[in-house]
Amino acid sequence: MEGQHIAECEFTNNGNTTAYLTAGPKSGPLLIFVHGWPGIAKTWQPQLNAFAALGFRVVAPDTRGYGRSTVSSDVHDYSLECLVGDMIALLTHLKRKEAVWIGHDWGSGIVWALAAHHPEVCVGVVNLCIPYRTLELGLETLVDHVNRDIYPIDKYPFGQFDYQAYYEQHSERAIQVLNADPGNSIKFTFVPGKPAAYGLPSPTATLLRDGGFFRGASRAPGAELENTVLNETLFLSLQDSLKRNGFFGPTAYYLNHEVNYKYAQNSVNNGVLNVPALFIEARFDRVCDTSISLLSEPMRKFCHNLTECSIESGHWIGLERPEEVNAAIARWLVTKLQAWWPGYWRRPFVSLSREL
Repeated sequence: MEGQHIAECEFTNNGNTTAYLTAGPKSGPLLIFVHGWPGIAKTWQPQLNAFAALGFRVVAPDTRGYGRSTVSSDVHDYSLECLVGDMIALLTHLKRKEAVWIGHDWGSGIVWALAAHHPEVCVGVVNLCIPYRTLELGLETLVDHVNRDIYPIDKYPFGQFDYQAYYEQHSERAIQVLNADPGNSIKFTFVPGKPAAYGLPSPTATLLRDGGFFRGASRAPGAELENTVLNETLFLSLQDSLKRNGFFGPTAYYLNHEVNYKYAQNSVNNGVLNVPALFIEARFDRVCDTSISLLSEPMRKFCHNLTECSIESGHWIGLERPEEVNAAIARWLVTKLQAWWPGYWRRPFVSLSREL
């Protein structure tokens, strides 16, 4: 990996192995980056390099089912309660009591759930694309916030989240198709945003009608790497992970909606978050379409110290617009969590003014 020296580490807790990447000064303020579907820790490379160079201690785990971490054959092992438990175990392993947690996609669901159940370990949270009180509450809650001007209920009953209903009803078929050609499944998935498609129905809205992914085909169609947000090194790492582990684990994240909803009912403070939170919207994300739907409204109600910003990007915002994402996170850290900046207490600024 280019830039900072990034070490590959792992630990085992209660029989579950969590692999993670880490860089930056060991005593630096801790930032933990949590990836989503179907990623790995290395998808955070632009952020790991940038923030390690600033003096932060950065960590990015492979979550269950991905990379070099444990792959379970039990669907329930991929519930948010289990995944949050992994994050607490990671923090304990690092011999730290708290961190700023940063998530994307399902990683956002994990980070939001962590903040809701264990606010004491959160100095602050940053989440990309997925707002609070949505994914972690399950499919029914997501569907409640669909923009019905774009997705009329008679034609798109599940809106853009139809793919999640497909997972629930046809999980074995979904796994089989994605496993048939992991490389092209990845290239078909990790594409940049399309401004011209803004406000149009997402392809994810018709999987049940189409007979599954790729319009019912038995495998992903051929795709060119140059049309993705991936470089060759990252693509090969993703391909290696999914060839080795398969798509069962990644799919199982979508098969715990009911369990996750029940877990959310036990949140601290009735789900209200008082920890500083930054939400970074991907304006051209056609599934998490927060700019043209009510998907962010629950977050605005339940997050009492919320900052929001919008970046013109598709879903893979950390890879498509890394400089803008890094700048947004850095600005928020400086303005909202000044004491978490490297060297804040050891090297205070002194301002001098002179009268002419």
